[in-house]
Amino acid sequence: MKKFLLAAFLLTATPALAVEDIKLPAPDTTGGKPLMEAITQRKSTREFSAKAIDDKDLSNILYAAWGISHDGKRTIPTSQNKQDLNVYVIKASAVWKYEAKENVLKFVSDDNVSQYINLQDYTKEAPLTLIFTGKDSKSASMNAAAAYQNVGLYCASRGLNNVVRGYADMDKVAETLNLDKEKVVITQVIGWPYM
Repeated sequence: MKKFLLAAFLLTATPALAVEDIKLPAPDTTGGKPLMEAITQRKSTREFSAKAIDDKDLSNILYAAWGISHDGKRTIPTSQNKQDLNVYVIKASAVWKYEAKENVLKFVSDDNVSQYINLQDYTKEAPLTLIFTGKDSKSASMNAAAAYQNVGLYCASRGLNNVVRGYADMDKVAETLNLDKEKVVITQVIGWPYM
């Protein structure tokens, strides 16, 4: 009976991690800084506060990276129109896959994949990391480059810091995410500056 009561207490005392799909608000497809100003202000910054990025900004970031804009087309050009790219989102120690058609984050895992990505101290407080993956190394790399450039421009327009990073244990990330025939191309860390 004591074992039963102890088990019942532990189950009720330890809150379960609420993991579910996240429906994002519609992205804002107008406004922002003029393009040339955003290009001029775009930079890599290795300093991030822990301030959360709200779902509206997250929706805008993902729209810039891999959204669907007009006539079913992506917001970036894709190599030979292969559409060979997936974008995963790490926030609050869980991972979601971005599904642009529904503008939703599909829950993937609550395994601590950050331990394989946050190998440098400056990344540890950042509230958001994007993981770009694809099947064909050439087309996925080209697509990821277009996606992270769009994200960098959005960040410049919005006042967010970002840096594109290849320094991670890509094989462990792929293994943790159970990627089927996909490779991790690159990651991008995003967050607010210290204010």
